[in-house]
Amino acid sequence: MLRAYTRHAVVVIAAVVATAVQAAQLPPPVDLPRPRLDNPTTLVQALKARKTGREFSSEALPVQTLSDLLWAAFGVNRDDGRRTAPSAMNWQEIDIYVTLPQGVYVFDGKAHALAGVVAGDLRAATGRQAFVKDAPVTLVFVADLARMKNASPEDRDLYSATDAAFISQNVYLYCAAAGLTTGVRGWVDRPALAKALGLRPDQRIILAQSVGYPRK
Repeated sequence: MLRAYTRHAVVVIAAVVATAVQAAQLPPPVDLPRPRLDNPTTLVQALKARKTGREFSSEALPVQTLSDLLWAAFGVNRDDGRRTAPSAMNWQEIDIYVTLPQGVYVFDGKAHALAGVVAGDLRAATGRQAFVKDAPVTLVFVADLARMKNASPEDRDLYSATDAAFISQNVYLYCAAAGLTTGVRGWVDRPALAKALGLRPDQRIILAQSVGYPRK
């Protein structure tokens, strides 16, 4: 009996230590500045400038620019909590994982902040192309299927892909208006990246999108 209790205590202590170590390895949360809403670029100008880029400068994005980018992508734009991109049934099932040199964060649109997920540089793991490691920011669009209540498997597939595409287009238009370059990507080792991000089985990686300044 004593041995069984001791073994149980050791397991519990080990679990607590592992959790503490994991928490200590998380990058610290980031409170983003309020997004700027005074960009003078018109929608037509942004549409004319919209294009895919695959050559990036290594220059980091200022935190204000990152804030503006994430708000444009899927930020809250109304008092009722709805977003800049539509989502079926207002499930808001897409989470944006923000991959930076120092770690990976998940964007909290309601708080307009970044919560740490994984420490360390995982940019190269967000795609199979060589250029993905160069972009200072990669956004990974992850569908939380648990939020899609009463949806059939076919509807989950359709709507999660559609909703991620709406967000990706917002990113394209913001980048065109802000002088940034971006490229959306589907060629991702999803099982490996999901493991690196610690995703649950009911979370699905849809797309990744690199963002940065164009290489000069």
